Parts: sequence; C-alpha cells; structure tokens
Amino acid sequence: MHDSFFPPKKNTATSFFLYKNSTIITKIHNLLSSFFPPLKNLIALFSLQIQSMASFAALPSFFILLSLLSVAYSGSIGINYGRIANNLPSPVEVIQLLKTQGINRVKLYDTDSTVLTALSGSNISVTVALPNEQLSDAASKQSFTDSWVQSNVLRYYPKTVIESIAVGNEVFVDPKNTTPFLVPAMKNVYASLVKYGVASSIKVSSPVALSALQNSYPSSAGSFKTDLIEPVIKPMLSFLKQTGSHLAVNIYPFFAYIANTDTISLDYALFRDNKGVTDPNNGLVYKSLFEAQIDAVYAAMKALNFDDVKMAITETGWPSKGDENEAGASADNAAAYNGNLVRRVLTGSGTPLRPDEPLNVYLFALFNENQKPGPVSERNYGLFYPNKQKVYDIPLTREGLEAVPTVNNGSKSQVVTTPSPTPSPVEGGDVEASKVVNTWCVANEKAGAEKLQAALDYACGEGGADCRPIQPGSTCHDPDTLEAHASYAFNSYYQKKARGTGTCDFKGAAYVVTQHPKYGSCKFPTGY
Repeated sequence: MHDSFFPPKKNTATSFFLYKNSTIITKIHNLLSSFFPPLKNLIALFSLQIQSMASFAALPSFFILLSLLSVAYSGSIGINYGRIANNLPSPVEVIQLLKTQGINRVKLYDTDSTVLTALSGSNISVTVALPNEQLSDAASKQSFTDSWVQSNVLRYYPKTVIESIAVGNEVFVDPKNTTPFLVPAMKNVYASLVKYGVASSIKVSSPVALSALQNSYPSSAGSFKTDLIEPVIKPMLSFLKQTGSHLAVNIYPFFAYIANTDTISLDYALFRDNKGVTDPNNGLVYKSLFEAQIDAVYAAMKALNFDDVKMAITETGWPSKGDENEAGASADNAAAYNGNLVRRVLTGSGTPLRPDEPLNVYLFALFNENQKPGPVSERNYGLFYPNKQKVYDIPLTREGLEAVPTVNNGSKSQVVTTPSPTPSPVEGGDVEASKVVNTWCVANEKAGAEKLQAALDYACGEGGADCRPIQPGSTCHDPDTLEAHASYAFNSYYQKKARGTGTCDFKGAAYVVTQHPKYGSCKFPTGY
C-alpha cells in the first residue's frame, strides 16, 4: 500500500513542518484567493498539493506562484508622449529612449504616422487619441469613425500594439463645448472597432479632469458635478461598463496643493512620510493626496451605482519649474512626487477604498515641451530634456527600484544620492562636503570654443545649473575664461543630477575628475 494512505508520522521532519504550517498555508490560501479571485482554483490546487505528503516538493512552486502573482497584480507605469515643442528628438530616437528606460506603455495625443510607424515592432503598448476637434464628426456618423479607424488604427495594428483609443481629452473643460458629442463619438468609435473585429483587443475611453467632481473631500463624499451627471457621466459610465473599459482620469495633486498650501502639507502631496488624513465618514486613513483623489472618484461612481467600473490614471505629474506663485514647483519636489509614485504603484496595492485594484498610471510627461502655452510649469513637466538627458533621476521599473540602494523618503526624493556621513558647510552656497570620494565635472578644452559655449548656454539655461557665481562681480567670475565658466556650470549641473551616469558629457565637452578643480579662488560644490 502507498505510504500516502497512512497518517503522517508525527516524529518526521516533514510531518512536523506540515503540522506547524498547515494553518499558515490555509491563511495564505484564503488571502490570495481574496486578492486574486480569477486564480482562486489554481491557488487552491497549489495549497492542497503543499498539504499533501506526496506533493511536498510543490512547496517551491507555490512560492514561485506567489512571486509571479506579486508581479502580475502590481500596478503599471506608462508615460505621456506629448509633442508641443520644436526641439524634440525624432520618434525613432524617442522609442529607443523608452526601451532603454524600460517603459512599455505610452500614451499619445494624436495618431501621428511617424510616431506610430516608429512604434511598430517595439512591443510598447500604445494609447492613441481622437482629438476634440473631431468629436462632432465622430458623433454624427459612423462612416467617419470607420474611415478614422481604418486610417489611424488598422493601418498600424497589430505590429504597433494599439491597446486603447482616447476619444477626446478633458472634454468637459473644452472651451468649444464639445461635451454633447463625447458619448455618441465613443459609441461610434467602438462600433467601428466591432465592425473590423478588433473591439476585444482595443478599448475605448476618454480622459476626464478631476474638475469633473463637485466634491472631492472627504474622499467618501466624492460626487460628480450635477450638470454633468445625466447628460454625459451616466451614459459614459454605462458605456464603459458594457464594453469592459475603464474610466480614464487625469489627477494632479500639484494643483490642489498650490491652491491650498495653508491646509495641505507638502509631504502629503509628495508621498513622503506623514501622519495621514482620516476620512471622517469611513475611518480610512490616507497617506497621500493622490490616493485620496482617486478614491473620491470611486466614491462618485459608487453614488451613481457604477462601483464596478475600473479606473486608469491617464495623467499625473509634478513640474520641475514654475512661476513665483506656483508653490512647490521644483526639480526636487518633482523627483519626490514621481519617484515615490512609481515605487507606490509598482510595489504596493490599490487605494484604501479599493485595496485589491492595481494602480495603472501614466506619468506626465516624457519631455519638457517648450511651445506649451500657460505658466512656466506647463513647459516643465518632463522627465527628460529634449536632448534626452534626465531632468532628475528616478527609477521607472521594478528592476530599477530594486537597484536603488537608498531612498530619501523623509526629506527630499527618490533620487539616489551619495551618502554624506559627516557634512560640513562649504563656502559659496547651500552645499555639503563629505568624507566619501568626491568627483567633479570640468570642461574639455579640446572640444573647441563653439562646442563649449553651446554646452555652457544649455547648462545655465535649460539645464538648470546654478550659474550665479560666474556672473560679473560674483565669487567665481574670475578667471573670466570660457573654460573656467563652463567648468563651473558643468559641475553645477553634474552635482545637481547627483553625479548620475551620463550627466557629465555634454556631447564630449566635459569629463569627470577626482581632484578638486583649480580656477583661481573659486570653490566648486560637491553636492546640492
């Protein structure tokens, strides 16, 4: 008779393990089943196998399953690729940049042919857009959307992995009053996808601004504006539910913060450590404004009996520069917001109200766009400058997060910095020196005057280097030479970028040194 038919022997190591851990295994099974209901049967099978003597070897497989589930059910990070600028790299270069950064989801604001062609074969999932200007035509006749889908989707699909179509963008605040056309346009686009047999693979939605809410605090009291509910919100949510799509929402804690700096703490807005905000209606505790705003939208949907519609955050970000009245707009705060957000999305669960729903988020934006109208902040949401250098250095993937040795969550950001165990003041600015090995960035005199001048102009301008000390009458103006001034500017940029890889190159105009540069009596900073 096979040994498995006998009761386990209490004195064996195996039976002791099973005896001590059967309760734990049962708890793990129940927990995973609640978090991952689609895989409930598979989880149960693994649990039964582990509790069987004959299948004790299944234990490693069970923990492999746990690992896979943690990845499969974590959230996702994508990025918005806007192009309101005249100095951006070519689409081919951009796609290569996305690949090197590990970004596999991108959202566009149009259906530009050169971009969609460049994306072909990249395995990057794409959201394309039908602009607000075409909503009226799309709403009036399906023949228009048939032609649009043929020309702008099927022409590239499936080699270009188009996964969704954004019909309009923040239509409710469109000054041209295109709101009445929105849902009919969405329905016609979907009908065209059905007609061509791709509706199961390509979803249809429309990004809405958080301003569609009448109330967002406390989160449990979230509600949509009453004048939008019957004409457009209910019909849109009904469409999304019927088609298995998601509500797309653009959420910017930055806007709420700058309008309420007296009541909203910066730490709460930036995902830093804070005491949290308790919702008085349900007792849920929020550690970030971002999550509180998401749950306000969930509550608004629930109030209309659409609590089974999923959500995607199609835009969120923080500017690295702003006007004087735009409090908190800085590179440090942008790095803190986006860096902490990426970590929260890729390693955490859902929100307090929807803990089982992974967060799917598109950062805004890929590049600083120099032709966007409005305040300074509008042109400074990018993670990258047009020359493809990082505005600040944050990881964008799980692998990148795991490679980050330290995270400064208590004060500034997710930017990796060299530790300074014994800081001391240094003349010439708010910088620190330390006993760690320091490096500096200096000009390469062999690059030639023209190249050095162009790099100097960039560093002191768009690059954000602190070039005040090299102005006439300032501490580092002398010696008044191009090489000395460029060296100071390059080093300022290099230190501000935490001495990151590639931040001391300037197309061959600079290089790294390990000895403190000597230019008159000027002291070069070793950190910011």
